[in-house]
Amino acid sequence: MNKTTTAYFAGGCFWCTEAVFQRLKGVSDIVSGYMGGQIKNPAYREICTGRTGHAEAIRLNYDPSVISYTDLLHVFFATHDPTTLNQQGNDKGTQYRSAIFYVDEVQKSVAKETIKKLQMTTFDNPIVTEVSAEEPFYFAEEEHQNYYNLHSEQMYCSYVINPKVAKLKQSFSHLIL
Repeated sequence: MNKTTTAYFAGGCFWCTEAVFQRLKGVSDIVSGYMGGQIKNPAYREICTGRTGHAEAIRLNYDPSVISYTDLLHVFFATHDPTTLNQQGNDKGTQYRSAIFYVDEVQKSVAKETIKKLQMTTFDNPIVTEVSAEEPFYFAEEEHQNYYNLHSEQMYCSYVINPKVAKLKQSFSHLIL
């Protein structure tokens, strides 16, 4: 039996982030939710105000013998814009910030080193991704779970998520299910 490890990513809208990571080998149990805020058990309507401090995030489990944390980070950075503060496309507010919530010092170190390398090789503008310790994770409402797979025909999915999934398939075909 393989041991899984948990990772948390916030890359703007959790529908987008969830849709990307659902397609990777070795990734399981993906849940959309909220992390990094000041109140307990926030609801979507509160998150949308930007006043709770939470980011829309995903929690996932992954099998490090199948996919590395570094690979997860490369997918994360390639499928959203880590250089825009509190914004992804038209989604604006602190709830859409780019963030990594690490579960241990190894993840913290790998995340910081990956950012450093990507800043030197890939991005012209400064990477503003927050790297913070794991905080309480609150599950998003049921209608937000598995959103893209259930609603891929919707306009938001077509215009915002489809290009991210296409980029994933083009750039990371070796990691796709």
